[in-house]
Amino acid sequence: MEQNERGNYRTQETLTQQFYHSCLGKIIILLGILGVLFVIACLTVPDEETMMAEMNDNIRQCIEANDSIKTDAIDDAINNVVYIFTTADSIPNQEIIDNFEQCNTLEYCHHTFYATTLLHNNFKPEGIRAGIGIFGVVIPTINFNDFLFKIGPMHKGYDQKPVKSTIIRGGYSFGSDPELGL
Repeated sequence: MEQNERGNYRTQETLTQQFYHSCLGKIIILLGILGVLFVIACLTVPDEETMMAEMNDNIRQCIEANDSIKTDAIDDAINNVVYIFTTADSIPNQEIIDNFEQCNTLEYCHHTFYATTLLHNNFKPEGIRAGIGIFGVVIPTINFNDFLFKIGPMHKGYDQKPVKSTIIRGGYSFGSDPELGL
C-alpha cells in the first residue's frame, strides 16, 4: 500500500490477487478442486474382486462381533468404521458362514465415481446396500439383522396356508394383540 498526500490509501493488487478475492474466482477454484476430486474418484473405484474380498471380510467380522450380543444402530456404525481398518482375526463358526453363503448373495454394482455391493436374500429380494467403495476404500454399511441364516417354515403346520385370514373380527383397540389366524 502506498500513501498518497492527504492520507488516502491506494492498494496495488495484481490481477491474480484480484481473481482470488473475487466471487467468480472462488467459484472457479472450487469447481476446479471438485473436478480433480471427481477424476481421482473415477480412477480409484474398487474393482469387483477387491470389493467382494473386502465385503466378505467385513461380513465375517460382523458375524464374529454379533455372535452372542445384540447391538444397536450406534454400535453398528462404530463397528462398520472399525471394519474398514481391520481384518477378521479368525474364521467364525464355519456352519454359520455356510448358512450365510447358502441364503444370501452379494452383487457388485459399478457406478461412475463409486461402486456398491447389494445383499440379496428372501427378506430383501430387491437387495440392501451392504457396502460402498470410493477412493479405493470399501466402507461397509452392513447390519447383522440384514443377514438371513436359516430357511424355515413360516406357518403352524405343513398342511396349512401361511396366513388363513388377515381380517380382524370383532373390535380392535390400540395396544391389544388381535388374532390374525396364524
